Amino acid sequence: MALISAISREAPVLIAGPTASGKSALAMEIAARDGRVVVNADALQVYGNWRVLTARPSAAEEAALPHALYGHVGRDGAWSVGHWLRAAAGFLDRPAVFVGGTGLYFMALTEGLAEVPPVPAEVRAEADRLRAGDFAAMVAGLDPATAARIDLRNPARVQRAWEVLRATGRGLGDWQARTAQPLLPLARAETLVLRPETGWLDARIARRFAAMVEEGALEEARAELPHWNPALPSARAIGAPELIAHLQGRIGLPEAVAAASLATRRYAKRQRTWFRARMAGWRGLELP
Repeated sequence: MALISAISREAPVLIAGPTASGKSALAMEIAARDGRVVVNADALQVYGNWRVLTARPSAAEEAALPHALYGHVGRDGAWSVGHWLRAAAGFLDRPAVFVGGTGLYFMALTEGLAEVPPVPAEVRAEADRLRAGDFAAMVAGLDPATAARIDLRNPARVQRAWEVLRATGRGLGDWQARTAQPLLPLARAETLVLRPETGWLDARIARRFAAMVEEGALEEARAELPHWNPALPSARAIGAPELIAHLQGRIGLPEAVAAASLATRRYAKRQRTWFRARMAGWRGLELP
């Protein structure tokens, strides 16, 4: 690919893109060319209980090339953008390609991260209950400055903002205004964001989820069933609630697959919107 030949062999490479856009394959091609380590920048691929469902690299792919920050967190483990940034910092002194769909990870790396104090467990539990029972009240409880700068349709982002305000008495926006210097300014990196055509991506999503079921996603969900807790961050793996609902006898498998594909398309739409708003300075690659 002509694009790859134009990419620096020395600078850190950052590849962002919506789910199912082919970013992992591109990252592995660059890593193989340069002898780089592939560093995960996806918030769901960190969990060890989901490989197939989160489209983590296969065991064979991980054996062929060095990979980092994949599948190393337990289903009930704590993991945040701060955890990721501290872990990712250890790969800035060697050839690496960072790849994923979690835009906040890339923003933390290239723009800096506010040092927000940890949220106590009791506040997290209160937030879980409110999010499940009255999400509108959670949105209404945000401070105006934070509400104006986050995606209010994203439950995870709203909950995080609500927790910070509840735990510290200061809005997340206020904390973010005190952001530390970035570990990797954009000028020192090769940045690429994939911008797939919607119809092309939707077709890939449908094919991929059907393939996931054939390749073991349902078995992963069955193994998860005795431990299932929808409040855990690991339970937010796209398609997990639908497959669990099928295993619990609440919906048929075709309905679960259709619902999971729809959820994936909606997630990809949110990602594309976010990338357009926040990554205008990145090199865009139109697909197909």
